[in-house]
Amino acid sequence: MNIGEIAKRAGVSRSTVSYALSGKRAVSEETRRRIQEVIDELGYRPNASARALANGRTSTIGLVFPPAGNHYTGMQLDFIGSVVEAAAAYDYDVLLSPSGVDSDRSFQRLLGERRVDGAILMEIRLQDDRVDHLLAENFPAVCIGRTAQPEGDWWVGLDHTALVEACVHHLADLGHRRIAFVNRPEHLLRAGYESAHRGLEGFTKAAAERGLTVRTYCCGDDAPSGEVCLERILHEDPATTALVTLNEAALGGLYRGLAMAGRHVPRDFSVTGVVAGRWAETVTPQLTAADVPAEQMGRLAVDLLVERLDHPSAAPRHHLLAPPISLRASTGPGHPHSGSGSNA
Repeated sequence: MNIGEIAKRAGVSRSTVSYALSGKRAVSEETRRRIQEVIDELGYRPNASARALANGRTSTIGLVFPPAGNHYTGMQLDFIGSVVEAAAAYDYDVLLSPSGVDSDRSFQRLLGERRVDGAILMEIRLQDDRVDHLLAENFPAVCIGRTAQPEGDWWVGLDHTALVEACVHHLADLGHRRIAFVNRPEHLLRAGYESAHRGLEGFTKAAAERGLTVRTYCCGDDAPSGEVCLERILHEDPATTALVTLNEAALGGLYRGLAMAGRHVPRDFSVTGVVAGRWAETVTPQLTAADVPAEQMGRLAVDLLVERLDHPSAAPRHHLLAPPISLRASTGPGHPHSGSGSNA
């Protein structure tokens, strides 16, 4: 069903049908009614690109979200779901673009062809060419995460530095002296991933303040990597009694590695970190963690983007979130570990 067919049946020109649909020019009431009757009879719905041509808006936002590895993790899927749901409440559709860099073809198409009214960017790096590019193009965008200089940007962020510091202080308060930090994969740290860098910064700072003996590890985003990482931790310093992690995808493996080594959580070993509540509750014992509010962050990002689209001259705004630590069951008093595999 197309405009030509409607025009033929209503006995008017194609441009008249177009004007009647877009409201760009006045069409006599009688003509408009005749066109409307044909449309009702044929069940015609103007398609999105025709609407976009008519009003300059696509009612679509782009979610630029590169999977960190070869698949999306559970937490990443939570974020995608939260953005889609929040956008639907404003009557926006979401187009997912798995772009890691500004030179990516998918990213260029999104911008060049103006397929979307605005974009939400995820997996932010401290120096992010995508953010710079969108700023230069004056393309409405909101970041989930923040660059090294976020002053002129619109963003929603998690204070990874403060959250990891809080985890370290929690463990130190319980008497733990030898603590490991399990970060995201090494290639993400090298690429300048914001959460990996700011988390590491918080860990190092709090450990120095409390005079702790610490080691830091990068770990792949999956359970087998978590298990291997835990083996390394206990091999390199068997006296380690606790760990802080930013890597929820490796969490199940970290727990499995502790079980294999005969370390009981939380009696012999405490685990904490920055993880979405839903994932913290999937492990046994449940993880004491600073809960990542994925749903709230997705919603706030969409709110900011819609505000930006509706008020193009508004000054940049942001939200920096620092949720409290939810005390669950994975941390306990620290005491030097005696012997290996003592399961008594």
